[in-house]
Amino acid sequence: MLPGRRTLLRVTACLGAAAAVRMLIAEDTGGPAPAPRPAPAAGPQAAVPRLGSSGHRLEPMTGDTPPRYHTALPPVRTRPFLSMPELGEHSMVLTFDDGPDPRYTPGILKTLREHDVRAVFFLCGEMATDNRDLLREMRDDGHVVGNHTWTHPQLNKTAPALIRSEIGRTSEVIEQTLGEPPQWFRAPYGAWNRNVFEIQAEMGMEPLAWTVDSLDWTTPGTATIIRRVLDGAAPGVVVLSHDAGGDRSQSVAALRTYLPELLARGYELKVPPRRR
Repeated sequence: MLPGRRTLLRVTACLGAAAAVRMLIAEDTGGPAPAPRPAPAAGPQAAVPRLGSSGHRLEPMTGDTPPRYHTALPPVRTRPFLSMPELGEHSMVLTFDDGPDPRYTPGILKTLREHDVRAVFFLCGEMATDNRDLLREMRDDGHVVGNHTWTHPQLNKTAPALIRSEIGRTSEVIEQTLGEPPQWFRAPYGAWNRNVFEIQAEMGMEPLAWTVDSLDWTTPGTATIIRRVLDGAAPGVVVLSHDAGGDRSQSVAALRTYLPELLARGYELKVPPRRR
């Protein structure tokens, strides 16, 4: 059945109104009227609201653009890993901060190589950028290279934009040198806060703190450093030492003694596994 005259008139009027609106928009903007947007597709994604980039949430932060360093992000944690018992009941982890320093890092690498042991090195970008040969030596020996910011600031007193710069610049140097970005991050002084956890996760890193602090940065004497490490030895323990940031000759000498002693006690010195 053909539509009635009134129906045709109503349709014509609606079409005319729509055309008029598009003409008004074109006059206001000085260009052609925009085409009408298609209706959103039905499905499960259509019902999910978009989160603003400033929203706080305990899940991977993807923001409004693809992540720069990784496609699969770790969760945003509220505290760092203090130990790694999952590596085995006879395992420990040795970590060295602030390097690399050409005066001390080679001696530590030499001792680790002699005992076929792997460790984690948390690097400062300002040191790494001028000592890239040491980064490649770490990689070739099977060590894990982590991020320790660019200039070692106290991040819980630092603006988010500067936190992002400190962490991001260091990851860039590591990735440019080794071909892949770091997977682990350690905040200087152990000073994490919400901003730090979120930014490091966005850049694809997990937070690793420590269980035993050798306090070698205070230069207490080689024997004291040895005693602190051996007294603190236990399954899953993460030991904090330094290979830069001052005179680290005591740290280099101490490692030559406590490392073979740990091995003699049956400990396996391991590094965190790759996440992907």
